[in-house]
Amino acid sequence: MSVKRSKKSDAKVVDLFCGVGGLTHGLVLEGLDVVAGVDNDESCRFAFERNNPSKFLYKDIAEFSARELKQLYADAPVKVLVGCAPCQPFSTMNRTKHEPKNKKKWQPLYHFMDLIKKTKPDVVSMENVPELANTKKYPVFAEFLRVLKAQKYKVSYRVVDVSKYGVPQKRRRLVLLASKLGDISLIPETHDEKNAVTVKKAIGHLPSIKDGQKHSADPLHWSSKLSETNRKRIVATPKNGGSAKSWSKDLIPDCYTRDSGKGYMSTVYGRMRWSDPSPTITTHCTTLGGGRYGHPTQNRAISLREAALLQSFPEYYEFEEPENISMVKTARHIGNAVPVQLGRVIGLSIKKHINEHQKSAR
Repeated sequence: MSVKRSKKSDAKVVDLFCGVGGLTHGLVLEGLDVVAGVDNDESCRFAFERNNPSKFLYKDIAEFSARELKQLYADAPVKVLVGCAPCQPFSTMNRTKHEPKNKKKWQPLYHFMDLIKKTKPDVVSMENVPELANTKKYPVFAEFLRVLKAQKYKVSYRVVDVSKYGVPQKRRRLVLLASKLGDISLIPETHDEKNAVTVKKAIGHLPSIKDGQKHSADPLHWSSKLSETNRKRIVATPKNGGSAKSWSKDLIPDCYTRDSGKGYMSTVYGRMRWSDPSPTITTHCTTLGGGRYGHPTQNRAISLREAALLQSFPEYYEFEEPENISMVKTARHIGNAVPVQLGRVIGLSIKKHINEHQKSAR
């Protein structure tokens, strides 16, 4: 993936729920001026500020006022507000607990709406889980759309597979774009099966390491240590796409021998396939049993660096000082991030829209 930066735009952007800066970095690479990122996780500050020419505001969105947002925009000719509101209500553990109509569970989105109503930025982008697009089941998104339309925004949204935009990963996301300047939409898909960015293209150049090993030249190229049983499991898993279905009975966890667990045998402990994009990278991406996170050929789970590359972070991206890297925390930061390449696509779509508007206004 090219990391060449585009010509800078005169728009100013604020990134809500910015995390370690995946979306921000994509926008920056496309020439957009991200003046600040806002997040309530202080541990994201290092990565955000180390890799982006933007300031990190450690604040919960509930405490981030419209006045502060307006001050950040100052006299910018075009004001852009972007964000990926936390999607914990959709996690596997929470899915049965959180009712779609329970407003308390959706406060980040409601605060996002409130900021839009009070500051009226020219362009808005929101990225989230694909399930949210079901407006009948999740009325919070229907309300989000009503708020935008009531404020005279032109709105477009759709669920995309990010691998169709050059991310080396199968990941479905809802992407919304809205503008007061006129019609706006995401650029057309750029990749298909013929030119997809595969696991091989993304991580195949990295040196071989063993489980539990940290490469001397790259502290982020670090794989989690496997238990003796999990080491036997990955050895028994066929290379390049194999799954737990090939195991002998003594290697299968008890929970997967029951009828209710048999369906998971093809989705956990499996290996990635060189010739395909990876499965969705989550916060458990370096845990062998957290999904199909086995390396295609090496007997280990993917490393933190490999997870970051599959999320399309450039190889220069720093997540923490080398001596402070935490397997659990960094995997969480990487898994929660917006893929940088998707950020570039959103940035390119916004920049194209602004340029077209400015041309038509002349």
